[in-house]
Amino acid sequence: MAKALVIGAGPAGLMAADVLSAAGHSVLIADAMPSPARKFLMAGKSGLNLTKVGSGFLGAYGDIPASMVAALSAFGPDQVIEWANDLGQEVFIGSTGRVFPVVMKASPLVRAWLKRLDAQQVKLQTRWRWTGWDGDDWVFETPVGMQSVSADIVILAFGGASWARLGSDGLWADQFPDDIAPFKPANMGFIVPWSNHMSSHFGSPVKGCTLVAGAQKSSGEFVISSRGIEGGGIYAISAAVRDGAPLTIDLLPSLSVEDIRKKLSRKGKESLSNVLRKLLRLDPVKIALLNEFGRPFPDDLANLLKNLSIPHSGPRPIDEAISVAGGLRFDALDDGFMMRGRAGVFCVGEMLDWEAPTGGYLITGCLATGRHAALAAIEYAAQLDAGGQ
Repeated sequence: MAKALVIGAGPAGLMAADVLSAAGHSVLIADAMPSPARKFLMAGKSGLNLTKVGSGFLGAYGDIPASMVAALSAFGPDQVIEWANDLGQEVFIGSTGRVFPVVMKASPLVRAWLKRLDAQQVKLQTRWRWTGWDGDDWVFETPVGMQSVSADIVILAFGGASWARLGSDGLWADQFPDDIAPFKPANMGFIVPWSNHMSSHFGSPVKGCTLVAGAQKSSGEFVISSRGIEGGGIYAISAAVRDGAPLTIDLLPSLSVEDIRKKLSRKGKESLSNVLRKLLRLDPVKIALLNEFGRPFPDDLANLLKNLSIPHSGPRPIDEAISVAGGLRFDALDDGFMMRGRAGVFCVGEMLDWEAPTGGYLITGCLATGRHAALAAIEYAAQLDAGGQ
């Protein structure tokens, strides 16, 4: 059987190691961090949204190559649920189709997964940072000095370029300069230089509105922070805003412009603040946003309430983003995610040039690509064995 090296112990790397070891291959996982799955565990602190059921799942990934479509079609939401159940982690489906472990955290799942890998004789080495090659060997800086590893199959699962403190620093891209699409932040907040009067609203959620960026819309909640705007509602349209679409907010999505005009026509001698609060039922944070970005108010206040422009100073830094776009281009890989210039070397997970919205799509994509590459690697190893006979 082949000797396999997996570099990176996030969900994509662990899935590749799981599939390879279950097929009988000898697997070594090397990870630069002191413990595995750090970003995965951090995601679990907010509930660990594993995947999302319902129609339109593949469409959420946008324009992806056939190899990525194949990976996700073979290991989509149903398979993620089955995988979690096999690890003893019962899941539930929320009202929006998002799937979570019943325990609402990642640590029990990771422990069960590592236990299964240990039973399959997978060896895990932490604090092993890959530094390059020595001929055909892969060289690591380790606590006991430099170590070289030879392998028949190598799975690269380096992660993206966000959350460097959890292991995804993107420095690996320097080793493949000709094959990299530039990294860009994804699922991130935006910088807003607030005036002083907004400080009392820092930390406040904004609910019951619709964010619009080009053709993209989001009705999710977002948060006013001292640095700008962030949260699920913003993340859902962050790619469009990042790429230049203007950001507007409909503060009263349940009312039409005409509905609002009719309500405003009944204001009588009421002050504008009372009209906004009593007739239109705007809460304090929405009124603050209107004052921040709408003054001086136009004659047609109804249209402003439906199309309030949100100026910003660009996205938060890439290291603060939940994920990234960019990475290793798919044209550098074959349909099994093997590098065209390096036989037997496969690439998986967030290091690949794809972008997923929040809602379980990122984790599912990492699991699916790890599995897809591992199956291709098993086939590649079989061809090596056949050629050696």
